[in-house]
Amino acid sequence: MSTIDMPEPDVALGAPARVLIVRAPYYRAIVDGMTAGAQRLIARAGGESAIEDVAGAFELPQAIRIVLRGMAAGGPRWDGFVALGCVVRGETDHYDHISREAHRGLMDVALQYGIALGTGVLTVHTEAQAIARASADRFNKGAEAAAACLTQIALMRKVGA
Repeated sequence: MSTIDMPEPDVALGAPARVLIVRAPYYRAIVDGMTAGAQRLIARAGGESAIEDVAGAFELPQAIRIVLRGMAAGGPRWDGFVALGCVVRGETDHYDHISREAHRGLMDVALQYGIALGTGVLTVHTEAQAIARASADRFNKGAEAAAACLTQIALMRKVGA
């Protein structure tokens, strides 16, 4: 994958940011493409990242909450999180429920615990739509999620949160 036209991180972080990428790799190639975009953008901003995989999009907010509990107990510290996954519409209502609850859960965790979170959970009608959003160009949703996370980290540092 090339790095054509990736969004430039527009943040003043000061110290390097530590970002945990929590991802649901059910659609492996798609999530790997978004992960590569997120990692490139974080590295370009001078940050570091690590990856934790979970079973599916529904488990993303639960996993972030588990990591937060670990941080409270003295585990590794993270400045922010990027959640990546993909839900493709199928023939049943499953898509609607998983998409809605995964996003709601991520927002609930972000608001309740005041974390910097970039959300890159695709909700698409076809795999072709997902592939277009995971490519190495400026439309990579993993890179966009990482940029959102880094912007939130910069804001938190600026206001002393």
